[in-house]
Amino acid sequence: MLSPFPSSTALADAIRILTIDAVQAAGCGHPGAPMGMAEMGVALWTRHLSHNPADPKWVNRDRFALSNGHASMLIYSMLHLTGYDVSLDDIKNFRKLGGRLPGHPEYGHTPGVETTTGPIGQGLANAVGFALAEKLLGIEFNQPGFPIVDHYTYAFVGDGCLMEGISHEACSLAGTWKLGKLIAFWDDNGISIDGRVADWFSDNTPKRFEAYGWHVISGVDGHDVEALDKAIQQAKAETDRPTLICCRTIIGKGSPNRQDTPGVHGNPLGDAEIAATRAALGITSGPFEIAADVRAAWNARDVGAQRQQKWQALFEGYRAAFPAKAAEFERRVNGRLPKNFAAETAKLLATIDAEAKSVATRHGSQRALNALAPLMPEFLSGSADLHACTMTEWDGCKHLRADALEEGGNVLDYGIREFGMTAIVNGLALHGGFLPIAATFLVFSEYARNAIRMAALMKINSIFVLTHDSIGMGEDGPTHQAVEQTATLRLVPNLDVWRPCDSVETFVAWQAAIEHRDSPTALVLTRQRVPHQSRDAARIEAIKRGGYVLSDCAGTPQAVIIATGSEVSLAMGAQAKLAAEGVAVRVVSLPSHFIFERQDAAYRDDVLPRGIPRVAVEAGVTDYWRKYVGLEGAVIGLDRFGECGPAQEVYEFFGITTDKVVEAVKGLV
Repeated sequence: MLSPFPSSTALADAIRILTIDAVQAAGCGHPGAPMGMAEMGVALWTRHLSHNPADPKWVNRDRFALSNGHASMLIYSMLHLTGYDVSLDDIKNFRKLGGRLPGHPEYGHTPGVETTTGPIGQGLANAVGFALAEKLLGIEFNQPGFPIVDHYTYAFVGDGCLMEGISHEACSLAGTWKLGKLIAFWDDNGISIDGRVADWFSDNTPKRFEAYGWHVISGVDGHDVEALDKAIQQAKAETDRPTLICCRTIIGKGSPNRQDTPGVHGNPLGDAEIAATRAALGITSGPFEIAADVRAAWNARDVGAQRQQKWQALFEGYRAAFPAKAAEFERRVNGRLPKNFAAETAKLLATIDAEAKSVATRHGSQRALNALAPLMPEFLSGSADLHACTMTEWDGCKHLRADALEEGGNVLDYGIREFGMTAIVNGLALHGGFLPIAATFLVFSEYARNAIRMAALMKINSIFVLTHDSIGMGEDGPTHQAVEQTATLRLVPNLDVWRPCDSVETFVAWQAAIEHRDSPTALVLTRQRVPHQSRDAARIEAIKRGGYVLSDCAGTPQAVIIATGSEVSLAMGAQAKLAAEGVAVRVVSLPSHFIFERQDAAYRDDVLPRGIPRVAVEAGVTDYWRKYVGLEGAVIGLDRFGECGPAQEVYEFFGITTDKVVEAVKGLV
C-alpha cells in the first residue's frame, strides 16, 4: 500500500522538476520562488488545504492566494498534481499563446486559481477580503450545529509583497478585524531581482505584524515540512488573530550553482544547470516525469470529494431546518438576483423620476441605495473615511464594528486606505456572497488604480463609487479637482464607467452595476447639484443603452451636442438658446460609453447620425472625445489642472458654460 507521504522531499522535488522543466520549455519565467517554496506547498496542500479538485467552485473550500504571482509554477504544479483540470500538456505549454497557464495566475483562466496575481501585494489584500467574507457570511448564515461557512484563507507572500504599501493597508485592517482564519506564509528568502534585499528591506517584519495585532510564528525552517505543519496547526489554534508564519527559505533551492542568487529569480536555469539540479536532487527521470507513487501521494480528488460530500450532507440538514436561510445563501453565493428584482426596480425608477429632484448625483446615488438596499442584502458598502461625502450609507444600514463583528452589519469603515480597500473589495467579490462597494473621491481613485484594473481584468462585479468628479469640487482646488480621471478610467478595458446627469440616470447606473456579472462598475458622481431632466418612458428605457437622445429637435438636426454628468444641463441650455436663434440641435446624454459601444451599429448611428457636426462638453480633458466628434468637431473641456474657487466661478473661468457651447455649435454650422 502506498504511503500518503512517500517522502516530503519527493513531494517537494516534484514541484521543482515541473517548475524548472516548464520554465526551460517556455524560455522564460521565474523558477527561483517555486523551488524555494516547494516544502511550504507540500505542508499546506497535502496536509491542511480543504478543497475538491473536481469542483473548484465548491463554496466551502479553503481559499488560497499566491500573492507573489511570479511564482506561478508553484500553484500550477500543485493544481496539476492534486488533480485539477490542469494537464501535463498544459504544464508543457506554460506561458505559451493560447495556453491555459499564463505567466502570472489569472482568475477565470485556470481552474483552481482564486485570484489574478502578479502586481505583488494585491493577492495578500485579496486574501484579507476572502477571510472577511468568510467571517461575515458565517455570522449571517451559520446556526448552532450547522457551520455551513467554515473555511480558511491561506496566502503565500514574498518580500516584495511586504515592501508594497498595500500590505500595510490590508494587513492593518486584517488585524483590526481579528480575522483568525487568515494564515499568511512569508517566503523570507532575502533575494529580489536587484540582489539581496537587506540593503533596502531592513524592517523587523515579525514586530511589524505583531503591531498590527497578528499572531506571528517566527523562525520557521521553510524547507522542513514537519516544522511547517506544526506552525500551521499553531496558526489554526489561534482563532482571534490572523497569523503570519515567517518561513526562512533559499530561493532556487536544489540548483547547485544558482540557488540563493538573484539570477535564479527570473531566468531559466539552462540545460547544464538543470542537469546539475537533477543530479543534486537524485532524480534520474526525464523532463516532466513524476514517479507514480509521488503522483498518488499528491492526488486530492478522493479526499476532496469526501470533504465536499460531508459538507453537502451538513447543508442538506441546514436546508431542512432553515429553508429560507438556505435558499438565500444559495442565491447569494451563486450571484443570482432576487426574483422580484426587475419588477421592483421598475417601480423604484418610476418613483424617482416622479420625484423629479434636482440634487447632486452623489445624493441621487444615496437615494438609489435607500431604494435598493432592502432588495439587496448582499450590499457591503465601504469607504476610505468618506461615507458622509460619498453618500454610501443608507437608511437602516449598520456599520460593522471592529470589536464586535459578530453583531453583523453591511457598512465597513476602511479608513484612509484607498488601494487596500479596493483590493479587499475585489477579494470580497471573488469570494462570493456579497456585492461589495468601495467609495472615495474620484481624484483619489489614482491611489487604487491598479486594483480597479485588476477587477476589470478578472471580470468581477466590484462597484466603485467615485464622487466629487470635476472642477465642480470648487474651493478645494486642483489637488482635489478631477480632470483626467474619468477619461483614463474609460480607457480601462472591461470597466463600465457611468457619469450620470441626474438621479434618474444614477438609478439606472446602479441597476447596471448590480446586474453586471463579468465587469466592474465605476459610478462617477457630482458634488454639486444638477437639475432633473424630463423624459418620456421611451427615453428612460433608453438610458440602459448607455447613450440616448435626451432632447431632440423637429426635423434633421444641424448639430449634435453630446454631454455627460453635470454638463448635460449646459447642453440643454445651449439647445434652448440655439432654438431661439433658429438653429436646431439634438442633445445626446452619454452616461456609459462602455454600454453604448456595445449597442448595434444601427442604434449608435441613429443616436449619433453620421455627417452631422458634433460638439462634446465635459468638464475634463478633451482628447478622449475625439472618437465621437472627430477632428472637425468641437470639445468644450479643459486640458490643464483646475483652479481654486467657487464651482460656478471656476466653470466660467474655464469657459465651460452654456454660451461657450452655443458659440462652438455656431462655429460648426
